[in-house]
Amino acid sequence: MPDDPTSPLPHANHAAEFLANERTFLAWVRTSIAVITLGFAVTKFDAVLHDVAHVRARHGVGWSAGMGIAMIVLGGLLPVLAAWRYHVVNRQIERGWVKADRPLIVLVTILVVALAVAFVVYFQHDLGLG
Repeated sequence: MPDDPTSPLPHANHAAEFLANERTFLAWVRTSIAVITLGFAVTKFDAVLHDVAHVRARHGVGWSAGMGIAMIVLGGLLPVLAAWRYHVVNRQIERGWVKADRPLIVLVTILVVALAVAFVVYFQHDLGLG
């Protein structure tokens, strides 16, 4: 069955699978760099707002600094998860049996959705919509 997530892998496909696994790892790393960069920008934006517009007097400590730091932490966690998954998949390829990792997908999805919800709450609070 082609859609079976635990299908045996023909030995002839191992080289292509190893290279695909490496490309996937590198995509995770690029994504983590983007998340870290965006987190840094969000944190610096908060600092600039407080310094230039004196927003702190009106809103207190900005939420965006905390969310920026959360994004940096998430961005730092992603390559750790990617490296772990890369090694797991490499071992699976060597054994000729590759299996999807649904819990990891669920974990990353939950983390990203939680961050998105935090941004929505922040913008509602910051813009006085909530």
